[in-house]
Amino acid sequence: MAEDIRICFVGDSFINGTGDEAALGWAGRLCASANASGVAVTYYNLGIRRNTSKDILFRWENECSLRLPDSCDGRVVISCGVNDTVIENSSVRVTQEDSIKNIRKVLDGAKKYKVIMVGPPPIIDDEQNKRIKAISEAYEREANLLNVPFIELYSSLINDDAYKIEVSKNDGAHPQSSGYSKIADIVSSSSSWWFNDP
Repeated sequence: MAEDIRICFVGDSFINGTGDEAALGWAGRLCASANASGVAVTYYNLGIRRNTSKDILFRWENECSLRLPDSCDGRVVISCGVNDTVIENSSVRVTQEDSIKNIRKVLDGAKKYKVIMVGPPPIIDDEQNKRIKAISEAYEREANLLNVPFIELYSSLINDDAYKIEVSKNDGAHPQSSGYSKIADIVSSSSSWWFNDP
């Protein structure tokens, strides 16, 4: 019988694939690629637009436990951070200190499964990008302390002119198909991703 691999992708609009005219996002592309290579994957997209680390801390465990019974090979991908750094009412939606605490709790709990964290991507706003870079680095430190694999997106995408042009022509935050394909390529080329070619 084929192995029952199920993956919950938990996060924000970037996990959701907002802006992708193919409606796959990077998570869908990764799972389509795994299936095409003969690894049968059941894929749950649990991305919610505008979700912060606080929102994800509140919901991740219940949503994943419903989809990942003990009988399966349950896996979780966590990705967020951009919404935490948004300025609303003259302050960030979630302070960096609270954001780090939230992610620490999420990752510590998610270790009951096979878990990976994917860092946040840049957007078209230089000031916010400074905060996104800082939160990505802080998340990576937390992941390393907890021995959770971390796949960083920011440094590759901030220097990718084609990616930035696509985002700027869309809504200033989200890419479209080619941008999500680039994110999927970054994740799949990481040694931490589960379904790499030997």
